[in-house]
Amino acid sequence: MTTRGNLNLHNPQLDGDSFLLPGGPTGILLFHGFTATTAEVRLLAEILHRQGYTVAGPLLPGHGTRPEDLNRTRWQDWAQAGQESLHRLFQTCETVWVGGESMGGVLALYLAAHHPNVKGLLLYAPALVVNMTWVDRLKLYLGAPFIAQVGRSKLDNPDKWQGYPALPLKGVIQLLQFQKAVLPLLPRIHQPVLVLQGRFDETVASQAGQVILQGVSSPVKALHWMEKSHHTILLDVELEQAAAHTLAFIG
Repeated sequence: MTTRGNLNLHNPQLDGDSFLLPGGPTGILLFHGFTATTAEVRLLAEILHRQGYTVAGPLLPGHGTRPEDLNRTRWQDWAQAGQESLHRLFQTCETVWVGGESMGGVLALYLAAHHPNVKGLLLYAPALVVNMTWVDRLKLYLGAPFIAQVGRSKLDNPDKWQGYPALPLKGVIQLLQFQKAVLPLLPRIHQPVLVLQGRFDETVASQAGQVILQGVSSPVKALHWMEKSHHTILLDVELEQAAAHTLAFIG
């Protein structure tokens, strides 16, 4: 099944399938966020590709099909898919940077911690810490066995974003468990780390970037606030600035 035309998705006309944009010997692996598709990172990928980079964007397990599939997916499935994508990109590239939007940033951190040959990290609104109270979490764990999904009050950049319009609750629990698994891995990360956060992001906690930069062992690290952006930075009005920060950091 391809994402284009899939009526389970918001904006089914967009192309959210896995992609590979062949370029030079430096590869960049970009992961989309929770419930989204590769349409979330494709615009940045095309900018980076025009600068000569090889860019890959895999569609992660449970995404781009039906919300029920995401409720049946475990965080280890995302980790395994990420490792397979990284291995494939290293087959054609001399060096590989790993990045991601939201949950994709959590996956990028996981890969960097386990693969020291990753050149560096590019994190866009990394969802390592999210805006959820303990009451929210309690409701989630109590409700997930009985309620498959809940609607969202709004979507950021709804004209450009593709994904499930509701939140599959068992999938959300897997994201929280993924965060819990990745947090203690931060000291194992020594590669350069770039973090971009949107000033109007209501999903990721404002302290998420600092938690990452204080937790990693990287001597080279940077955090930039995108002053006009919401959660989906790579679809927002400051995409060009985000790309400029990325290219400057990669050098």
